[in-house]
This record gives sequence, structure tokens and C-alpha cells, in this order.
Amino acid sequence: MKRKLSQRIPFKIAILMIFLISLTSCEDFLNQKPTDGLVYDEYWKNKEEVLATLGGAYQTFSKLDYTLFVHGELRGDMLRYIPIDGKTAEIDLMTSNIGTNQSFANWGDFYTTINICNSVIALAPGVQAKDPTFTDYLLTQYVSEATFLRSLTYFYLVRIFQDVPYITVPTVTDQADFFPPLTSGEEILEAIKADLIAIRNTMPEHPTNQMTKSRATVGAVNALLADISLWNFEYDDCIKYIDAVEQSGLYFLVPGNEWFKNFSAGFTLENIFEIYFDDADEQPNSVSVKTYPTISVEKPFLYSSFYADEILGVSISDAGEKIRGNGSISDTRQVWKYVGADKTKLRSSTEINSANFIIYRLADLFLMKAEAYSQSETPDFAKALVYLNKIRVRADMLPYAQFSSTQAFEDAILLERAKELAYEGKRWFDLLRMGRRNDYARKNKLIETLVKSIPSSQQLVYQARLSDPNGWFMPIKQDEIEKNKNLTQNSYYDENK
Repeated sequence: MKRKLSQRIPFKIAILMIFLISLTSCEDFLNQKPTDGLVYDEYWKNKEEVLATLGGAYQTFSKLDYTLFVHGELRGDMLRYIPIDGKTAEIDLMTSNIGTNQSFANWGDFYTTINICNSVIALAPGVQAKDPTFTDYLLTQYVSEATFLRSLTYFYLVRIFQDVPYITVPTVTDQADFFPPLTSGEEILEAIKADLIAIRNTMPEHPTNQMTKSRATVGAVNALLADISLWNFEYDDCIKYIDAVEQSGLYFLVPGNEWFKNFSAGFTLENIFEIYFDDADEQPNSVSVKTYPTISVEKPFLYSSFYADEILGVSISDAGEKIRGNGSISDTRQVWKYVGADKTKLRSSTEINSANFIIYRLADLFLMKAEAYSQSETPDFAKALVYLNKIRVRADMLPYAQFSSTQAFEDAILLERAKELAYEGKRWFDLLRMGRRNDYARKNKLIETLVKSIPSSQQLVYQARLSDPNGWFMPIKQDEIEKNKNLTQNSYYDENK
């Protein structure tokens, strides 16, 4: 029997709110600066405070950008590192030398976002009695946006940790001491998928293009549903939700000569949901400075792997990756998508930390759809090839001929996703999906793929560390285990077993 999803109040996470300011633009809305307390008698009185609280949720989620990059890329095969002081946590991740005190095993910032979303969902309805201008339409809009953001945050948690506490009520005081147990990742995904289906037809329209791309929309909801469905190997559902995105007529692949605008300018017709950043408005991203230091005293740490150089090189036989190669990797072999003004010129110093972090764009969904068609119980290779080649042709690459097996298609799609979505926080999750598919039938393929990026002297140890699929997920940080006796450590990291 499935355990009932926990509705208990979380461990000590202070609710973060502010915001008695007017909101007049996308920048105002997304640049909230939460405090660490909330007095209920003095707050939750009008719709402006609800909107500002929702803005705080987006803001706290935006601060996860480097964390999302780390978990989506560092354990994959597209990056290599140069040893440097202060980067121990990243290097340990990249070599699968992960312990229970790993700093990236800290899930607190994820739950900060979840707690603010829970506050909007739970407390916004009560504001209507105090503010007669707070319409049903606005209430539904704000609750739906919070539901999307909470669901997206949980999807990341499940892919990173597997089983986590599932909390759907807000903390009302940071003095409370509650200890929620773990809920299985499968149950959490089932719950958030139901939540997202419930809000599909209640999502708002936003007044500006920037808001449409950086706040929750029906397109973003369908993209997230498709991603969850693919992770669950529910291929028909994945196709259905991507069909809805296509049929909306709101999203299009930009031409190949405009491909880099997805990153340099952002907010293109291709982009569906992206985290908004603007350095000039005191909201810088964190990825650019970590992946491409521009100050002379800083030292580069991350470089493209030899595999990334091989597949994104401009001299490979089928015409060369002139569009995606130069747009992904700099001539010094560092990540370029977050620092380039175009494919060859660096952003100005005042804009160097302003690149958005894209969560979903249409090219990603087309490759998901190709995977779903090719991997289903009754595969449709013809349709899979159509969507795979949409991305190939847009990149000015020769289209693929037909493949004859699901495994051949999977390999081609993984390769295309590595090229198209390099350094967008996707690669590790793509490899995990491959390794988990069909009851871990391709676990050895996952290990073989990852071992290639490790120095030969470390390969045997690394291979052993990857042999247990539980080790593909992060441990629960030790201090959380010590504070909450209802938590059970991932068996791979449990020193008492």
C-alpha cells in the first residue's frame, strides 16, 4: 500500500516575505528581496502582498541557477575540471566521490522556494475577504503559478535525491520543530503531475513577452508535464503534452542564424520558460562567473570535456557544428552560452551576468518527442525521425537516415541532446533516464559513457562507484539526518549498513 503523502509542516525553514512595494514591471516583480520573517497580523491583507510574495518565490528559485547547473552538468560527460582551491565540492561530484557532508547535498534552498509557494497556495484565498478587489481570476492565477513553481522544484529534488520530504503546507513559525519523513519519488511525481493537470486550464496570460517567458504559463505547464512523463517512461503522455505546446501556435524554432539569440537576448519565440536575470537591476545570474571568470585574478575551473570538443567541433565530417559549436564552447574551451553577446563576442562588463537560465525551450521538447516516439512499446520511427531531424536541419547539419532499433534511436537522440542543449542543465538527467530505462537494461552503457570522461588512473574506482544505481542520486546531508530522525539515508551512503 502506498504511504499517504505527508502534509506535515517542514523542518525549520523561515518563511521569506516582504514586499510592501508597488509592482510595475517584470523587473520589479522578479527582483523581490525576501526577509526572514512574517507577521500574519500585519500581512496577507491585499492582492498586492500576495503578488509580491509570489514574486519572492520566483526570486528564491532564481538563486538556484548555479545549483541547477551543477546537478544537471557536473556529473555528466560534457565538462572537465582543472584542480583549483575552493572547488572541492564540485570536483567530488565530477568524480562521484560524494559524502554525506557534500555541500551540494543541501536541499534547504529548494525547500525555501517550496515554502513560499505553499504560503501563496494556502493563504491567498483568505485575502479575498480583506480585499474586495482581489478577483477570483487573480486568485486562481497566483495559486496556479505557485503550484507550477512548487511542482518544478519538486521535480528537480526527485531527480537529484530520489526520495525527499513532500510538504504541501507552509511553516507558520520558525520556532516549530517538526520532522517530516521521506516520501518516495514515484509518489511525489504522481502528486505533482495531478496538480499540474488540474491547473492546465487556469494558467494566466501575461501582459509582456518577458513576463510570458519568465513566469508560469500553460506552455510551461505542458513542458513540465512532458518532462515528468518522459522521466516516468509514460511516452503517450509525453507526446500529448508536447502536442499541446505545438498546437498553441505560440512557440517556434528560431532560424539557425538566430540560434544564439536564445541565450544572448533570451525571450525568443523558441523559449518557453527561463529564469530572468538582469545584472543592471541587481539581479545577476550565478552561472556565468562560475563557468567563465572574466576578472584577471580569477582562475578558470571548468572546461569542455574531450567528448564535448569532439561532438561540437567545427571540423567534424558532416559540415561541422558551426552554429552550436561556437555557440556552446569558447576558443579557450569554456562554457560560452552564459557570457556571449553573440557566437564570437563577449558580453559587456555591465551585462556579463545577465544571461537567462533556460528551463524549457521548443528544441528540448522536440527531442523529448523524438525519444517518446522511438522508445514506446510500439515505436513510430518515422515520426521520431521527423522531430530529431527538425533539430539537425535547423543546426545546418545533415539529416539522419532512418534507424532500425530503439537503441540506435536512443543513442542518436542522446547525442543530439548533448549538442543542442550543452550546458543547459540537462545532460546528467538525460543520462540517468537512459540508465534507468527498461529496468536498468543500459546501466553499463551509462557507466561506459561516464567513465570516458575520467582520467584513466581513476576509471576503475569511478566504475565501481557507479555500479549501484542508488549512488546515482545524492545523499541526504548529514545535519538533516541528525536533526530529523524520521529521515532515512540513501542506502548507498549509509555507513551503518
